[in-house]
Amino acid sequence: MRVLIIGLGSIAQKHIKSLRLLDSQTEVYAYRRSVSREIDGIKHIYSLQEIPAINPDFIIISNPTNIHYDTLKIVYQYNIPLFIEKPLFNLKGNEQLKLVELIEKNNSTYIACNLRFHLGIVKMKSLLEGKRVEEINSYCGSYLPNWRPNVNYKEVYSANKDQGGGVHIDLIHELDYLYWIFGQPNKTKSTFSNISSLDISAYDYANYLWSYDTFNANIILNYYRKDSKRTLEVLTSDGTYLLNLLENKIWFNNDLVYSEEQNIMDLYEAQMAFFIENAIDNKNTFNTISEGYKVLDLCF
Repeated sequence: MRVLIIGLGSIAQKHIKSLRLLDSQTEVYAYRRSVSREIDGIKHIYSLQEIPAINPDFIIISNPTNIHYDTLKIVYQYNIPLFIEKPLFNLKGNEQLKLVELIEKNNSTYIACNLRFHLGIVKMKSLLEGKRVEEINSYCGSYLPNWRPNVNYKEVYSANKDQGGGVHIDLIHELDYLYWIFGQPNKTKSTFSNISSLDISAYDYANYLWSYDTFNANIILNYYRKDSKRTLEVLTSDGTYLLNLLENKIWFNNDLVYSEEQNIMDLYEAQMAFFIENAIDNKNTFNTISEGYKVLDLCF
């Protein structure tokens, strides 16, 4: 298997590790803007026009969000399956929508939202089938300076609005899994701010209210919570389900009903295995670029 990666940051490293866990013989190429020393067996190309020459089985796009659009405008024309790191773009508009429609017709695609492979979320989706939902509360709070140790958090893309950063973009996972489980809301309201002590240009707080036919969903995201918390609470006519995503445990009316071990690399490996088994042969109908664009629309 031969794979091209565009963007060789920390997320790309997880994808590379997943690829090699699944197939130790995988040939990995990386697009580099300037001449760099090749390490860890990763071969380099320096122009996207070299893509036909290496003929990859698929392309992973994991460069900064603010250049996804320009990258996709080039690579989609090669008719190669695309694994696109979330979020799709940092802006939406007519030109972006036209590109999405072109790519949908031209390529097999997958938008990488690995929480769809979180065993607790999968279990919650199953537990809620046939239940009458009364209310949903989704919360994700963590401390941005702890995300990348020994790196000035103010210099990373997450903290900078002009680089496509912001908590609403970084933590679009919460919006994605709610869309996946409950579908598109009828109405949405949102509030964004960056007035915390982090002192960054990107939004560090986002609050969404999604309205459905018979219930409302409240989603809170932030960058400044030092004691990390990631939960999904669903009130039903039978009682309350509470999923702690960090511990992968579910309680129903305060009784523990589910617990399973799963680490972060398990999510990345499961996601990559799904993509390889489905998207390369164009069997994937799961979180394609069109669906990713719908979630992006809800995000903004």
